[in-house]
Amino acid sequence: MTTPEQDHEGREPADGLGAQRVREGGADARPSRTHLSAAGLRSRGWTGAMVRELLGEPDLLGVNPHVRSAPPTRLYRVERVEAVERSEGFRAVAAAAARRSDAEKAADRRRRREVLARIAAEPVAVPRQAPEQLAALAVEHRRRGKEGRAHGREDARAVVADPDPDTLRRWKVDYLCHRLARYDDLLNAAGGGPGRTAAEELLRRRIYTAIAEAHPDLAQECERQLRQRQCGPPHA
Repeated sequence: MTTPEQDHEGREPADGLGAQRVREGGADARPSRTHLSAAGLRSRGWTGAMVRELLGEPDLLGVNPHVRSAPPTRLYRVERVEAVERSEGFRAVAAAAARRSDAEKAADRRRRREVLARIAAEPVAVPRQAPEQLAALAVEHRRRGKEGRAHGREDARAVVADPDPDTLRRWKVDYLCHRLARYDDLLNAAGGGPGRTAAEELLRRRIYTAIAEAHPDLAQECERQLRQRQCGPPHA
């Protein structure tokens, strides 16, 4: 399982393209592909389970092309890989892997639809306070946040002593969003990637819409924050 091209540690250098290459016919000859890494196999449709079942141990251990201190790169001879790919066993295992992948993708889509439906149906109960009371709560919430970030410095109170009307409206919306943070639990089943992004956007829209309905004087600020988050205006 070694070649004359190995380095002083007994490993053959890899080129980072998902394949191992050696020069043929002299130093100026064009490199030819001789080995594939796990990344190269994945690009051909192999899964980790397929590699373990059909190829087993690697033919070479190459130096990681990106981090030399990382574990060796597992490399497989192209001829051996191609021979396995021509076999009936490979076609059967590949078809089974494709079916599992399709089933998993369908399950992910179904779960995401269920999460979005639940978020769309969940009532959003916004605290309702008189404007003066809400203003006091928002200022106190802001002051505590400033104190936490300032590690208790005394000047934090002065920072929020006399906000202008636009700033106060922003603080009110921020405070109400904080009070509604419990709805983030609805996102737990959304998973990651696009499904999570869509769920977060829908929940954000629902929360801002509910705040605007409960406090009409904050509707413009809710719309501003939604636009800032690139979600567009709230919808009833």
